[in-house]
Amino acid sequence: MNSFTKKLGIAVDILMFVLLIMQMLYIFTGNTIHEITGISFFVCLIIHMVIKRKWLKALVTGKLKCPGFLRKLEVFVTCLLVICCAVLMFSSMGVSRTLFPWFKFMGSSDLHRYLASAVLGLAAFHAGLRFCVRSKKKKTVVLTILAGLAGVSIGLFGVPYLNRHFRTVTVSYAEAVTGEKAEWQGSKPLIVYFTRMGNTDFEPDVDAVSGASLLLADGKLTGSNELLADMLADITGCEKQAITMTGDKYPSGYGATVMQAVDEISSGYHPPIEPVDVSDYDSIILIYPLWWGTIPPAAATFLDSADFTGKTVYLIATQGSSGFSDSTEDIRALVPGAEVKEVMSIYCDDIPKARESLLEWVREAGN
Repeated sequence: MNSFTKKLGIAVDILMFVLLIMQMLYIFTGNTIHEITGISFFVCLIIHMVIKRKWLKALVTGKLKCPGFLRKLEVFVTCLLVICCAVLMFSSMGVSRTLFPWFKFMGSSDLHRYLASAVLGLAAFHAGLRFCVRSKKKKTVVLTILAGLAGVSIGLFGVPYLNRHFRTVTVSYAEAVTGEKAEWQGSKPLIVYFTRMGNTDFEPDVDAVSGASLLLADGKLTGSNELLADMLADITGCEKQAITMTGDKYPSGYGATVMQAVDEISSGYHPPIEPVDVSDYDSIILIYPLWWGTIPPAAATFLDSADFTGKTVYLIATQGSSGFSDSTEDIRALVPGAEVKEVMSIYCDDIPKARESLLEWVREAGN
């Protein structure tokens, strides 16, 4: 390998690390830049593999010499890293909403995050092992392991923490909600929605730091699903009603709410709510967030406490992971006498600009 190729390889390696870190910080860069940096990362990866083509050829043909445990471990980690990068490429396309919206394979946001975390951890481990092999200092193995664990931790825990505690979502209410109308054929349904607003004892200084549950609409703290309900009401002219708990509310902190929710769901607890009269409606549009793969307990209370016999239930689920999970079947079990339509899933980052999607959904579902 000549001097230029060696320097190019080092520059590409550094650039890949920088791009990988930038991708992890997508909550600050936005989705479009996140997808562009993702493509850039894979271009750099291809260049890296072209530079290392002799090594790859020796590996494939079985002629690669691997003396010692560290060398064998380095080869194993490198192969695992290449495999994870290849799978991550398809996963990246699967969750793309800007550059590859037509690609539906491996469209799980959770899987994408796990793969990205694995790639970051393995990349740090790979770089550390390379240094260990070249320097022949076995003491650096501990630091290498710690670097790999740190990379995985950043993806699995650091990024979600930043997403929940440092990102503020702001929208113009009029621009988000008002616009073109669509007529719902037949009797208009009732829009029923569940959101943290009205169901949480927020601290006085709470901020809108989660696109999955809260945002600022014209500076006012608003539930994301409330905004969707307002969009639908503007599109269709339907009435809307929130699901409001009458007992203890959820805590202000997102993490504490998540832990309370998992306890309630695992125990089958249905909290008391204010009555929602559905007797005058032939159909219901239920908007709910996905909590632990299913509907929130209060939404389950609503479905379990009313007579849905002969009615049609339309579903809109908001989520920050992989779709609507098992919630459709859970809802069908709660309203056995109703016709439950397949759910429309809206990713949390897409909520502020979901009106156009809702408009198309109304034209299809309401006819």
